[in-house]
Amino acid sequence: MFYSYKYNNGLTAIISPQLGTKAATVLIAVKVGSRFEPNKYNGIAHFTEHLMFKGTKRRPSTLLISRELDSIGADYNAFTGKEYTGYYIKADARHLSLSLDILADMLNNSLFSEQEIAREKGVIVEEINMYEDAPMMMLEDEFDACAYPASQLGRNIAGTKETVNSFTRKDFINFIERYYTASNMLVVIAGKVDQLAAQEYIEKLFRHTKKGTESKFKKIKIQQKKAKILVKDKQTEQIHLALGFTANINHRSPVVLPLKIANIAFGGNMSSRLFINIRERQGLCYYVRSRVNTYHDTGSFVVYAGLDKNRLEQAVGLIIKEYKKIKAQGITKSEFNKAKDFIRGKTVLALEDSSQVAQWYADRWLSGQKIETPEQYLDRLEKINLTDINQALKQVINKQKLNLAIIGQIADKRNLNKYISF
Repeated sequence: MFYSYKYNNGLTAIISPQLGTKAATVLIAVKVGSRFEPNKYNGIAHFTEHLMFKGTKRRPSTLLISRELDSIGADYNAFTGKEYTGYYIKADARHLSLSLDILADMLNNSLFSEQEIAREKGVIVEEINMYEDAPMMMLEDEFDACAYPASQLGRNIAGTKETVNSFTRKDFINFIERYYTASNMLVVIAGKVDQLAAQEYIEKLFRHTKKGTESKFKKIKIQQKKAKILVKDKQTEQIHLALGFTANINHRSPVVLPLKIANIAFGGNMSSRLFINIRERQGLCYYVRSRVNTYHDTGSFVVYAGLDKNRLEQAVGLIIKEYKKIKAQGITKSEFNKAKDFIRGKTVLALEDSSQVAQWYADRWLSGQKIETPEQYLDRLEKINLTDINQALKQVINKQKLNLAIIGQIADKRNLNKYISF
C-alpha cells in the first residue's frame, strides 16, 4: 500500500505505511546524476552529495549533523548514480520528524563553505584512488566506457582528479539551483508512519523549495555495428572482464522483466549456468555473475568475472558458448519456475526492511515507470511465460552489439578479436 502526493511546487511524496515494524525510513531522491553533467563538470553530482553533509545554516558542521543522527542510533548515508542521487535516514519511527527535518535542512540549506570544498577535494581524490585500486569496483564503469564511449554514460560517476580539483563554490551553487528543485525531487517515507501527519510535515518543510524545471540529459540510441573491446592496462593478479550486449531497451521496456527472469538462470545466483559451468566445473574464476542493466534510454545484458590472467581466452570462449546456447535454446521450464520463485523470494525478503521499501518506490518514480506495489509487480511476474523470455533473449543477444571490457595485463592485444567471435 502507498499514498502519492503532488504538492503545488511540483514536489512528489510517496508514503508507504508498514505493519509490524517500529522503524521508518526517509529517502529523498533527486533526478540528477553523472549523465547530466557537461564534460568539464564530470563528478559534480557526486561531489555535491558529499557536501550536503558538511553543514547547514542551522547545523553548521558535519559534527553537529552526525552527532544528532548518532544520538538516535540512525542508519544514514547517500549515493550518486548515473541518473539520480539519493539521501536516506532510517531510524526508530519515534524520530521520523527529526529524520525529515535533517534531510530537508541539508537539501535546502547547505552552506557549501570554501573550506569544506577544499578539504573534500582531497577526500574524493582518495576515493577515486580507492576505485582505481579495486578492479571489481571499476568493472561496470569500464564496460559502460566501452559500450557508450561518446556519452556521459561512459564516464566515471566520481569524475576525474582534474575535474574534481577544478570545481568552485559558484559551480556548486549553480548546480543546486538548476537541479535541486521541487520538480526534480521525490520524498519517500516507508515504515511506521501516519500518512496524513507525514504529508503535512513534508509540505511544511519543503513549501519554500522552488519549483524549477525538469532535469534533462542527452539521450542515446545504440548504433553499434560490430563487437568492441576496451582494455584498461593495469598490473593485477587477475584479469577482470565484463562481456555483454548493449540493446535498445530501457527501464520501461516490456522485455526487461522476461530478461531478468532469464538472467537468474543464466548467471544470477549460485545455482546458475555460469556459476556451475565456469566457476564450479572449470575452476576458472572466483566470481562470475550476470546482470541486466537499464537506463532511461538504453540497457545491457552483461557477464562480469575475475579469473587467472592466463585463462582469458578459455573463459571468454565459455561465456560466449553459454550466451549462444541460451539464445538458441532459451531456458528450461524447470529453470523458469526456479527463477521466478527466486525473484519472488528475494523481493519478499527485501521488503521486510523499510529502507528497501523506500528504495522500491523511488526506483520506479525515478525511472518513469508506473508506480506499482510489490504485490502488483509479483502478479506481473507470474504472467510472464517462456515465449516472452525466449523472444527477449533473441532480441538482446546480438553479436554486432557485443562489448568486452578488460582490466589487467594482456600479453598480446592484437589477438583479442579472436576471443569474441560469435
